[in-house]
Amino acid sequence: MKKTTYCLALLIVTFSLFVGCKKDDGVAGNYAASLRAWKTFKSSVNNSYQYAATSSSWAGFSTETIITVKNGKVVQRAYTLKTIDGKTGAATVSQSWIEDVATLNSHREGAETLTMDEVYTKAKNQWLAGSSTTETYFETKNQGMISTAGYREKTCVDDCFVGIHISFIRKTTIEL
Repeated sequence: MKKTTYCLALLIVTFSLFVGCKKDDGVAGNYAASLRAWKTFKSSVNNSYQYAATSSSWAGFSTETIITVKNGKVVQRAYTLKTIDGKTGAATVSQSWIEDVATLNSHREGAETLTMDEVYTKAKNQWLAGSSTTETYFETKNQGMISTAGYREKTCVDDCFVGIHISFIRKTTIEL
């Protein structure tokens, strides 16, 4: 009986060590599920959609860039910069503009003019690559699609995020 109990205990310990060392899919598994959600959405809207890339800083400003894609091509980029009053907390629009097909990328400010397919590719190949000196972030709060993808150096204190924050992804309401 002692031998059976000992063997059973050894088997349980060995199994738990094996399971404990199993690699967790983590970001890779979440990325794959998110990519599937994106492809389903993309198909449902005929590859015509908008998304908002946002940023904010401890220094008291935030930005929003709305990218509009029609039939798989970026056709519009709208940018808003807001400053926050440190005393009242009120937000004031400091800068705002809209680019159309003819003027795309004529402003230095704003998020890159990427399609969501390009966002997913950049997320996989650059923002989520990770290293021993970085912390990687990946969230899918947009109906399973990317809401955050990127990294920050572990030693950096302020405004260190490299990647993208997306506040919404929706079917485009603009007729161009």
